[in-house]
Amino acid sequence: MIILGIETSCDETGVALYHLEQGLLGHLLYSQTATHALYGGVVPELASRDHIQKLLPMVAELLQQQQIASSEISHVAYTAGPGLIGALLVGASVARALAFGWQIPAIAIHHMEGHLLAPMLERPAPSFPFVALLVSGGHTQLVAVKGVGDYQILGESLDDAAGEAFDKTAKLLGLGYPGGPALARIAANGDSSAFHFPRPMVDRPGLDFSFSGLKTFTMTSWRATNQDATSQANIARAFEDAVVDTITIKCKRALKETGYRQLVLAGGVSANRHLQQTLRAVADQEGFDLFYPRQEFCTDNAAMIAHAAAYRLGDALRHHCFEVHPRWPLSQLQPAKDLPKHN
Repeated sequence: MIILGIETSCDETGVALYHLEQGLLGHLLYSQTATHALYGGVVPELASRDHIQKLLPMVAELLQQQQIASSEISHVAYTAGPGLIGALLVGASVARALAFGWQIPAIAIHHMEGHLLAPMLERPAPSFPFVALLVSGGHTQLVAVKGVGDYQILGESLDDAAGEAFDKTAKLLGLGYPGGPALARIAANGDSSAFHFPRPMVDRPGLDFSFSGLKTFTMTSWRATNQDATSQANIARAFEDAVVDTITIKCKRALKETGYRQLVLAGGVSANRHLQQTLRAVADQEGFDLFYPRQEFCTDNAAMIAHAAAYRLGDALRHHCFEVHPRWPLSQLQPAKDLPKHN
């Protein structure tokens, strides 16, 4: 069985082919970063239009690249949410049209479940149960994962997600788009002792997060400097340290509360090197196992969508009416049906 995966939740167009026995065959990704950089953020209408232009040619290119005929495709999987509604509708309508034309089932995939399961594309892979840290532009959640679709939200951000806080802080510092990676780049050259930012909500019980106050602290600190490149790097470093330390403390707490010994790091912010290195050092010290996908699968991609669909074959539908869900809590997912064995 070969699954064609399609990802169009925001500003990346992705397609992938996943073989149930051989694993990932190949994938392509097109980023719209250059387009949206002109506006300092994602413009939903432009994102949708770009997906329309790129998606079908990318499907054709991938099939040709992997020498796979359309008749060999057994399922089409697509991101049904959460995300930008226009972008989601492009991917869903193309996926359903292909499934109709090829007379095969289609599978609607939750974007964050794709991220959560992405580390299973790697070897060694985590095994159930584990704690997952989903950290992206729209989500910061700690999840107890007992199986595919069997999720318990342990804690989440009460305001800005970590990725959103990175982007907004980068804008305050006058950095470019996308803000998170730009902030991380200059933070690497900052002096960690120049500023000390608070670690929000670590002095109280629970596993929820709050990052909005760090933006205010950043603005106050920035205005008190001469706003040169050195101050910019030092404040970026202090902000990144505060976010990483806060996340690390909550991850340790979640592992202690659940008794699990595996931590999965996933979502766009999981690409942050400082976060990876800090959690790796803590994992070695505390004796738990840490898993995260390779850099190209940390951010949005179709490989994770096709891979997640391999666990959701029991949810495949042959009818061609569809819905997308711009807001779709992970807790609403049901356990996977008839979980297949695959690579």
